[in-house]
Amino acid sequence: MSDMWTGEKVRLRGVEPEDWEGFRGLAQNTLDVRNADLVDPPRSAENFRSWTTERAGRPPGGEAFRLVVTTLADDTFTGSVTVGETDSRAGRFKTGIEIIRDRRRKGYAAEATELVLTYMFAEQRYNKCEVEVYAFNDASLALYRRLGFVEEGRLRQHEFFAGSYHDVVLLGITAAEHWATHQRPSVR
Repeated sequence: MSDMWTGEKVRLRGVEPEDWEGFRGLAQNTLDVRNADLVDPPRSAENFRSWTTERAGRPPGGEAFRLVVTTLADDTFTGSVTVGETDSRAGRFKTGIEIIRDRRRKGYAAEATELVLTYMFAEQRYNKCEVEVYAFNDASLALYRRLGFVEEGRLRQHEFFAGSYHDVVLLGITAAEHWATHQRPSVR
């Protein structure tokens, strides 16, 4: 495919104002939210609309950005992928992915992450991607390991929620490790 934002199953695109319902859906399952982040109090529909509209108005790229994951089969909101905490001097960035519950285990998260890695390594000249995953989040740990990320450390009892402290696992992948298992994009 000639579009670097399109894989075999998913397409990444910018946030649109009408995506607010998809983002609200991601936030409504507190168990899923807890696997990736801290649980916030419930938000209003208007809060989601204004939050999404503000993000839709941001210029593309930059040091931190969020893209919507849609499926090629039906072009529906499937989740989002983020890039943040970029350090251009050191050549590092962090990424994260969230996929709606009924669309998981279909390869969408892996492909969306691979598209972002390819962009950041091939177009933005970054050398390393890092992720932080709660130690109890077996599905995310398996995803990143399958993509070639290597465990680099563990922050013991690092986060407090749900009445106890939890470890955070640090994983990373270098551009060379990524290219060892993926074809570099062509120049055409």
